[in-house]
Amino acid sequence: MSAQQEVVQYDMQVVRGFAISALVWGIVGMAVGLLAAIQLAWPEANWGPWLHFGRVRPLHTNAVIFGFTLGVVFAGSYYGLQRLTRVRMFSDTLSRINLWGWNAIIVAAAVTLLLGKSTAKEYAELEWPIDIAIAAVWVVYAVNVFGTLARRREKQMYAAIWFWVATVITIAMLHIVNSIALPVSLWKSYSVYAGVFDANIQWWYGHNAVGFLLTTPILGLMYYFLPKQIDRPIYSHRLSILHFWSLIFIYIWAGPHHLIYSPLPDWTQTFGTAFSVMLILPSWGGMLNGLLTMQGAWDRVRTDPILKMFAVGLTFYGMSTFEGPMMSVKTVNSLSHFTNWTIGHVHSGALGWVALTCFATLYYMIPRLWHTELYSVRLANLHFWVATLGLILYVTPMWISGVTQGLMWRAVNPDGSLVYTFIETVSAIRIYDVIRAAGGAVFLVGALVMFYNVWMTIRQGTAAAPEPTLGAAVPVAGGR
Repeated sequence: MSAQQEVVQYDMQVVRGFAISALVWGIVGMAVGLLAAIQLAWPEANWGPWLHFGRVRPLHTNAVIFGFTLGVVFAGSYYGLQRLTRVRMFSDTLSRINLWGWNAIIVAAAVTLLLGKSTAKEYAELEWPIDIAIAAVWVVYAVNVFGTLARRREKQMYAAIWFWVATVITIAMLHIVNSIALPVSLWKSYSVYAGVFDANIQWWYGHNAVGFLLTTPILGLMYYFLPKQIDRPIYSHRLSILHFWSLIFIYIWAGPHHLIYSPLPDWTQTFGTAFSVMLILPSWGGMLNGLLTMQGAWDRVRTDPILKMFAVGLTFYGMSTFEGPMMSVKTVNSLSHFTNWTIGHVHSGALGWVALTCFATLYYMIPRLWHTELYSVRLANLHFWVATLGLILYVTPMWISGVTQGLMWRAVNPDGSLVYTFIETVSAIRIYDVIRAAGGAVFLVGALVMFYNVWMTIRQGTAAAPEPTLGAAVPVAGGR
């Protein structure tokens, strides 16, 4: 039987598009987040009807979660999936619809949120026309992913693919169920759920948005790009599969821990706490798998900014996945809930784990996407140190002010009256709000350094060079 040689050319255009858009939305989202932090420290910075905290804050979360983080996930999954399956994406047309459709959604989200069009549901503030568009574009992404997997040349699916597939399936389920609403006008709708049932559905969605947008796909990035940067396999493929199945089974049930001491039935609250504590094991399994992969390469961490970011990101992943379950325990939650401690916890994960891993992923991909070397390794190292300083300046005062708030709120006089008024609590933590704003500014400066470094890298490279192809030509049987 004769054979011919077939060479596959990967589609990197969609990856380049998402890499650039993700970085742009990251700058926008972090700048808006800085404005929100400034408004908390200096209330006079609440400007006009469109730029007050109530509208700025959801714009910040939507831009950094759905614009920046998901942009990097789209870019990283499109980049890695083609190489892991050794085939081009299922459809170039679907890839373009995904790219332009998703960015149009982020623009629509920014405009409507600033205009006050909001459902007021955490991480799900967008009104029903945009929710429908999100579902449609997500289906496009899903068809492209599963179509590619159906045509794959590699029989086995590496761990990164499993984490990305879990994101595709679970986010679709979460978004559709939580977003079911009754429209009353073009830009106003009401949830079909009510009362405590609505709260339970919302935080089933809200916590799992963290789990399946800010955890599983980021783990997919780590599992693919960290071994590529070190040029050695993941420490334990078996541990990665155990990590995957245990994480997705446990994570989906942890949402009720957001509703401790609420009207939600007590057994449901306890159920959420139990599963939250159980999450420590698979989470730390993933962290250790990543850190142990770096065995024998720690000397390179001194000079390699990508490895620095992966190492610190994995460390913060371990810290935040221990802190979160502890905060779900009722005795701790009674002190931490509704305080800045929660804000510190969220941002230790969002900045320390998610952002640093996304930065590392972009630093890896962008020189290869434009067939050149990174413009400046020194600037990338500077970015790492500036980002780390900003991270510490942000989360540390939030931890301190959160504990301060919790203790002041629960302090009572012998007659049962409160020792402190609410405004006294606000006054006591103002210095920490100022430091938090400074930390956010420093972190944004680091992102701007990266933007300049990436821009100069793109300028010196070219997208017109031949795309990366399979490492070895694939024999294709003829005569059939």
